[in-house]
Amino acid sequence: MICVRSNPSPAPQEDAWVTSYQRLVPHWHSVSLSHQHSSIPISISRVNQFDAARLDIELSAMLKEQLVKVFSLMKPGMLFQYEPELDAFLEFLIWRFSIWVDKPTPGIALMNLRYTDERAVALRGKVRTGLEGPGLTFAQKMWYCVAAVGGQYIWARLQSFSAFRRWGNSEQRPLARRAWGLMQRIEGLFKAASFGNLLIFLYTGRYRNLIERSLQARLVYESPNMNRAVSFEYMNRQLVWNEFSEMLLLLLPLLNSSTVKSFLHPFSKDKSSSSKEDDSICPICWASPTLVYLALPCRHRYCYYCLRTRCAAVPSFQCSRCSKPVVAMQRHGSDVEHKTQSQ
Repeated sequence: MICVRSNPSPAPQEDAWVTSYQRLVPHWHSVSLSHQHSSIPISISRVNQFDAARLDIELSAMLKEQLVKVFSLMKPGMLFQYEPELDAFLEFLIWRFSIWVDKPTPGIALMNLRYTDERAVALRGKVRTGLEGPGLTFAQKMWYCVAAVGGQYIWARLQSFSAFRRWGNSEQRPLARRAWGLMQRIEGLFKAASFGNLLIFLYTGRYRNLIERSLQARLVYESPNMNRAVSFEYMNRQLVWNEFSEMLLLLLPLLNSSTVKSFLHPFSKDKSSSSKEDDSICPICWASPTLVYLALPCRHRYCYYCLRTRCAAVPSFQCSRCSKPVVAMQRHGSDVEHKTQSQ
């Protein structure tokens, strides 16, 4: 038996590990820094942000409606004079109990969103998930109130004051006319900037309006999970009912009452029995006539004022009982006929 003895491998040098560590440390730092500064783009649903704004508007309208009902017994038109103050007061209440105390507005909370300071998150340079980041600072909250509450109030009051003073139609006061032209230019520029911001928002998904863009207050998700409070079955029923009601509102003005009555006349009960029961009352006001007049030529009984006003309002008035055209009216028990206005 022949045994072959292999040569043992040489032992590594004592400083080989140290040399390898020193050679790999710079590469490790470069890789870690590249991962630390890399950012993942956040995708916040644009539909949720739009729905949040719509819900806040509807909430403000509901509060305004309830507040108007409180002053319904006061002098008519008095509350209309202070409508800008009322809107500003409601917006201030929503801001005070939501954004000021680091809480989202009701619409934003329903969409599982919250405000965050985009500048503070950008300075961190870490991987983004859409859930981290501090809330708005004190300065951002105050400027938000100044722009959203104070700015809208001042602009609404200035518009109403200029319209009441007729600055646009003033030819004797050139200063007022210049101020009116300046207001129109500012409003046009603001609308153009808002439209441009809308296009940018649809592309990037950040900053719904100019106030959020100027303050760099971005909407992000509040929690990673969101439970839908409204079922799809309820939403489907609501959509069907809305479409059905809109169809009825569209068709009702097109229907003619006399045509419908004539169409349903063959399916009604015996005419002789019903006419004997209803002949003693006016078919318009459904009350016993005090001054009885007959519609000619069908000779059905009416109140004088009901028949007279209907004949004067409708050129070709038809009898409410038999749908025949009324050409004249005659007092009950008299032989004198009075021609209607259509004649």
